[in-house]
Amino acid sequence: MEALAHGHLPLSALRTCQKEHRCHHVGSIHFLTSPVPSSLKFSAPIKYRSGIIRMQEKYELKQMKDMAAAKKRWDSLIRDGKVKVLTPREAGYAIQLSNKTLLDVRPSMERKKAWVKGSTWIPIFDVDTSLELGILSRKATNFLLGGWWSGVPSLSYNKQFLSNVEEKFAKDTDLIVACQKGLRSIAACEVLYNAGYNNIFWVQGGLEAAEEEDLEREGPQPFKFAGIGGLSEFLGWTDQQRDAAAKEGWGYRLTFSARLVGVVLAADALFIGAQKVGQYIQELRTH
Repeated sequence: MEALAHGHLPLSALRTCQKEHRCHHVGSIHFLTSPVPSSLKFSAPIKYRSGIIRMQEKYELKQMKDMAAAKKRWDSLIRDGKVKVLTPREAGYAIQLSNKTLLDVRPSMERKKAWVKGSTWIPIFDVDTSLELGILSRKATNFLLGGWWSGVPSLSYNKQFLSNVEEKFAKDTDLIVACQKGLRSIAACEVLYNAGYNNIFWVQGGLEAAEEEDLEREGPQPFKFAGIGGLSEFLGWTDQQRDAAAKEGWGYRLTFSARLVGVVLAADALFIGAQKVGQYIQELRTH
């Protein structure tokens, strides 16, 4: 669960997982939404950076073990038919023709960008707003390790998830469970099945795999863009935006090219300004 709260798998686990055919049942979860350009990589002090690296190595090892165990359980649920699998298009048909309920378990920053009309939102993980020292430290680490680029915040498990679902839905309700990429929703399916829900349908690949005609959307952005953020979204360097640029043409690309030029110019201006301030302070000291 902790790995899901951070919204990513370690790269080493991802490579291992991609070798197995069943990995496609839970979708591909990347450490970053898109690669960080070398020119934009964050530079931290050496001692602090080495401490972060050691912390990340320990965390990745724990993630790999947790995800391997979880994946076995999820595969078993699907293989035994305890959780039925739907594509986004099949989910759309089921909602329209049989009046099934779509349970959206995404965190708030994804939900507010796009949602399925008539869906019920109960996040299994959401943005952590706690100001506890340990939580703040985790947020800082998450930001330094790529959150600034991907826009993925530190998330925490919603302890009220199951009770909130039970308040709204009887145990015999047909529930179509969806998230952005499919990973958190299969985790939610496991929680619901263990609580006695027997008519559970999982949207494979999540809403990001949906075409606009598959599900009736509300919200300001397409489903595919709901999971991106940070500087990568601002510069248009995510896979989703590249695909859109290929369809939209040069006008779409020029917008983000102009933003990139603006970022470079701003960085240069800050660098030159810092040099000038440093020289001015040095002159004051010499007088």
